[in-house]
Amino acid sequence: MENKGYTQDGSVDLRGRPVLASKTGGWKACGFLLAYSAFDSMVFYSVASNLVVYLTEQLHDNMVNSVRNASTWIGMIWVTPIIGAYIADTYLGRFWTFFIASLIHLLGMVLLTIGVAFKLFPSLKDRMIFFYVALYIIAIGTGGTKPNIMPFGADQFDDLNPDEQKLKSSFFNWWMFGYFFGAFFSSIDIYVQQSVGWGIGYAIPTIGIAASLIAFYIGVPFYRHKMKKAQSPMSEIFMVIKKAFANRHKKISDDSVALYEFETQHYLTSSKRQLQHSDNFKFLDKAALRDSSMPCTITQVEAVKLFLRMFFVWLTTLIPATMFTQVNTFFVKQGLTLDRSIGPNFKIPPASLGVIIVIAILICVPLYDKFFVPFMRRRTKNPRGISLLQRFGTGMFLLIFVMIVSCFTERTRMQVIKSHGIKSATDVVPMSIFWLLPQYVIFGISDVFSLIGMMEFFYDQAPEGMQSLGTAFFTSSLGVGNFLNSLLVTAIDEITRKATGKSWLSDNLNDSRLDYYYAFLILLTTLNLVVYVCVASWFNYKKEVHCVAEKNGKEIEGMEV
Repeated sequence: MENKGYTQDGSVDLRGRPVLASKTGGWKACGFLLAYSAFDSMVFYSVASNLVVYLTEQLHDNMVNSVRNASTWIGMIWVTPIIGAYIADTYLGRFWTFFIASLIHLLGMVLLTIGVAFKLFPSLKDRMIFFYVALYIIAIGTGGTKPNIMPFGADQFDDLNPDEQKLKSSFFNWWMFGYFFGAFFSSIDIYVQQSVGWGIGYAIPTIGIAASLIAFYIGVPFYRHKMKKAQSPMSEIFMVIKKAFANRHKKISDDSVALYEFETQHYLTSSKRQLQHSDNFKFLDKAALRDSSMPCTITQVEAVKLFLRMFFVWLTTLIPATMFTQVNTFFVKQGLTLDRSIGPNFKIPPASLGVIIVIAILICVPLYDKFFVPFMRRRTKNPRGISLLQRFGTGMFLLIFVMIVSCFTERTRMQVIKSHGIKSATDVVPMSIFWLLPQYVIFGISDVFSLIGMMEFFYDQAPEGMQSLGTAFFTSSLGVGNFLNSLLVTAIDEITRKATGKSWLSDNLNDSRLDYYYAFLILLTTLNLVVYVCVASWFNYKKEVHCVAEKNGKEIEGMEV
């Protein structure tokens, strides 16, 4: 295939035919996908950033309920991809799962827009039910789009082609650049929602997502597709666990020769990746004992070990994911209390301050890719500049400073409130909303390391054929983080109300102690970072054995770490 100009990794077109490397894939295919990524982020941020405001001002819900319900919905947006990833890796593949789910996503946006614009029901309760039904249809749709569109984009680069492999190393940075480019325009839409009308504000991203789907369909002839190389990735995982349990009484030697593996030729002919044996979770090696009946292969066992190692890293991402939710909840409520005026006739919608995070990301991603990575690459000899876990750990460290600055700003706000004798929830605190800028800027810089690093880590370390499930680790972390935030808000509200007679997080933010809550998050994030450093020090990266057949029939085995 190489001599005929086909891809080296066995990619095919939608009909299962080998594809020419020069006419498919690469950035020419990713361009169509980036359009969807941009509008998908515009939809998410347009709805999520202002959701608490809409629930409190239009549907007249209280603040704690609004924060909890918004966090729960955002959590569902990021957790449902587990189901979509499973369906893609096991049954339909990434393309068809995305295709079906994107239509469900569009349906949800259409219903949401209609419900908000036309207020079909006179009863506030009925309007709220319709609103939530539309929101959760969107969540179901994104369950199939989010875990598949990004891995499908990464599939457009041939790992076995050195030139395309270099392009792929930058793919995740530029994918997130496109994603946050769409988020940038959501800030304009947020202004439209509050200043022109909520119906128009929701109609704009709905039209955008429909247009991006048309662009996606136009790009079909240029896409590369990965052939399924296993019936069900999850069934292989359960098979290894079952086999290891069955052989639990057998002794295992330190010699990996006692473990079963296919001949090299099997991996050459099947184009499947062979995994190198690791010393973690040695009890699972019993599934590959040669002296047992129908043993699993070392590669199958290592795939399960990879998921277990990823799971321990995933646990340490939940607290940072909880920090991410503050942007769409309490940061927005803080902004509502401050002086938002620019001139006599214009007020800044507090949710639109999220654009500062986006601008920071749009500036820092090119700087990271073009300057930081080459600079560090010369010193560390790592193609990525720094390792994936170092990148995420740096972002986690910066998140601590985000919460420190947020706490300081909130304490300053409370001092201004005290000095002016402000008590009412409707009183404007004579303090500019631009006091919030530092926490937004540091948050954006942190995202370049933490958010992108986390996404690339879970995709890169996932076993072959399970990249959608790997991406679901990333999305589910954000989802569980939102659920965890809901639990924290509810628990702290109830505990502090019972202990002091007044909640830290009451509806009247001018008579609350949000600074105490932020101080609690600083402590939580710091403790989590300590745990993360321990897990990262223990973690072993995926190691693949790349087998390449030469023209004279000899084989060369190369190890890629």
